[in-house]
Amino acid sequence: MITTTAEASVVLVHGGFVDGSGWKAVYNLLKADGHRVTVVQNPTLSLEGDVAATHWVIDAENSPIVLVGHSYGGAVITEAGTDPKVAALVYIAAFAPDRGESVNTLIADPPPGAPVPPILPPRDGFLLLDRAKFQDSFAADLPAGEASFMADSQVPWGVDALAGSVTEPAWRSKPSWYLVATEDRMIPPPAQRAMAERAGSTTVEVQGSHSVYLSQPDAVATLIGKAAAAVKNPRGAHPGPVA
Repeated sequence: MITTTAEASVVLVHGGFVDGSGWKAVYNLLKADGHRVTVVQNPTLSLEGDVAATHWVIDAENSPIVLVGHSYGGAVITEAGTDPKVAALVYIAAFAPDRGESVNTLIADPPPGAPVPPILPPRDGFLLLDRAKFQDSFAADLPAGEASFMADSQVPWGVDALAGSVTEPAWRSKPSWYLVATEDRMIPPPAQRAMAERAGSTTVEVQGSHSVYLSQPDAVATLIGKAAAAVKNPRGAHPGPVA
């Protein structure tokens, strides 16, 4: 872990099917609390490309960084977070792969009864969610109009991004925090809890959908703020990953 008394910067990484504008409410709360905040507009074409986009933002920062990922963004920060400037990781209802794992491997064998995301068959190498099922799966706690807009403005997610494997998981060497969305129908809450436990993350649970960063921005910003405070005062901040 990077030990420092400097104020941390926050870098936010979005997941699949959406773009960085979804972080606006969290961004506003963090800025109001005095944090420097940058949002990565990762293209979601490949894990390698999204990690490169994240490094591009990291390279411009001069402070220790709290790197935050939602959903697939968790895979991105797991790979990009080994950067020496990254002091802490925050997973928001996110994938936290281990070495050699990808989103594909993590979703390959859902347990019986687990919700299955309504991903349509790939078209020209890209994925979308079924618009008619989008709100129920991705944004059940958002107003219908907002969920409808998200469904109709989906960013096509490249199939190569889901196949990208992590080489060295940052959570094995960096402290992490994890927000479990208890009503998530994209990444089942038990899977979120298992990944958080494996990473040794400081974990909180929030009643929210996969879009918890939109529906519960205060809870998300509060957790990120705790990670930033721990970076500044690191003693006793993190128990460490499960070996």
